[in-house]
Amino acid sequence: VQLQASGGGLVQAGDSLRLSCAASGRTFGSYAMAWFRQAPGKEREFSAAIGRSGTSTYYGGAVKGRYTISRDNAKNMVYLQMNSLKPDDTAVYYCAADPGGNSWYRAHSYKYWGQGTLVTVSS
Repeated sequence: VQLQASGGGLVQAGDSLRLSCAASGRTFGSYAMAWFRQAPGKEREFSAAIGRSGTSTYYGGAVKGRYTISRDNAKNMVYLQMNSLKPDDTAVYYCAADPGGNSWYRAHSYKYWGQGTLVTVSS
């Protein structure tokens, strides 16, 4: 599985941004997907995850209510809609695939990672 994240950029506080992650390789609809983020000097942090069919979604406390994860299995894409962005949301955002039977909230669970896309939120 290869993952390619895109959509990052420089925005102002309060703005919205949508990240995209394109997946290639074996059947996209057979595994869960997630977004993590990592700010400078901090550990990688769970943002959101979505089940194989897209009906189950989970969010980290810092983004719940502001971010929405979705997927389009026909296009092999997963998205992260980010609203009401804050300076604390500044980070490199990574998409990840296939946690297997492990916790969806832990970065170490995921087998495949994209290269990351930088989101910078100015105040």
